[in-house]
Amino acid sequence: MKYIVVLGDGMSDQPEAEKNGLTPLMAANTPNMDKLAAMGCSGLLKTIPDKLHPGSEVANLAVLGYDVEAVFEGRGVIEAASMGIALDTGDLALRCNLVCIEGLKIKNHSSGHISTEESDELIAYLNQHLGNENIRFYTGVSYRHLLVIKGGNKAVKCTPPHDVPGAEWLPLLPIASTPIAENTAALLRQLTHDSQKLLANHPVNLKRKAAGKDPGNSIWAWSPGYKPKMQTLRELFGINSGAVISAVDLIQGIGVYAGLEIIKVKGATGLYDTNYEGKAEAAIQAIKEKDFVYLHVEASDEAGHEGDWDLKVRTIEYLDQRILSYLIDKTSKMEEPVAIALLPDHPTPWKLKTHTRDAVPFVIYKPGNQADNVTRYDEEAAKSGSYGTLPSRMFMENLISD
Repeated sequence: MKYIVVLGDGMSDQPEAEKNGLTPLMAANTPNMDKLAAMGCSGLLKTIPDKLHPGSEVANLAVLGYDVEAVFEGRGVIEAASMGIALDTGDLALRCNLVCIEGLKIKNHSSGHISTEESDELIAYLNQHLGNENIRFYTGVSYRHLLVIKGGNKAVKCTPPHDVPGAEWLPLLPIASTPIAENTAALLRQLTHDSQKLLANHPVNLKRKAAGKDPGNSIWAWSPGYKPKMQTLRELFGINSGAVISAVDLIQGIGVYAGLEIIKVKGATGLYDTNYEGKAEAAIQAIKEKDFVYLHVEASDEAGHEGDWDLKVRTIEYLDQRILSYLIDKTSKMEEPVAIALLPDHPTPWKLKTHTRDAVPFVIYKPGNQADNVTRYDEEAAKSGSYGTLPSRMFMENLISD
């Protein structure tokens, strides 16, 4: 049997009284998700270990079956792998957002979803003025970039910017967790202040402001770590070949360490306007040749961070109609049976605009296996599923078991 995992990032949510007690998943029109639930078996999955922050880096590692507390080294090092950046021993890598600061507050974590082309100009400018033999900035995608500090200490407490929209930024600057890390924390604070002075009147930002767009007027470094030691999925589960399809550096980087081929789809943006059809077609082409495909869609997570109920519902419906329908149809006609699993990595409640650690609903459909009694895919329906509530590492084990 072959396996496709469809990961709707941040897709699950919390019921809201003002929305008749519904979540976006409950409110969305999702006939294909419901069809998958009716054909398969459902449950809830606890993707966030109690001691770790509910980030996508933690949750996706957990979904893929890793002992996250043993292997997790931060988001930056994972994204470095996807960008082809080789890290030496002692290199500290951090995710480095371009954020929009408005007065004393963080307006948003994405500089209004600044384009990669605009970001590249800003990152090059930062390297010119702040980079040296020990400090280097690397352009990623949109607002997501990388900072590498040679000899940096990872014992620094940093706040993910998507967790604190509207908060005052000064109290949230990095602080040392141990005395030996104070030099690194002080450097990060200084780089943040310096970036704001440099970027305030950069032509890219002046043009964005003139067009009524949010500027990328500050860096925000977070999730520090060193190069991790991870087994591949072949070593963990005997999966001989696999691929990951995502617009996000983080997920691609996890794929590198997991031993998966990275498949990039033209027009994949990580937002609501991503190339859903292209990703679905790429998944089907990949599963013809490989045993495992991890298809990641970021759009619902971004809608949750924006606090946009309507957009989150729409992104869920897009995934259902433009990806899942195609996958169910095409795999049903293949000679070798293909299992399909569907789940989020974590909730991103639109009202909170940030991640939570609540268990997420999942469904696993294996051709020929007995279905349970669940006929809808959403947070409430999954509670009645035959899998019950599973710890994170059990998802992959249940997916690939006979």
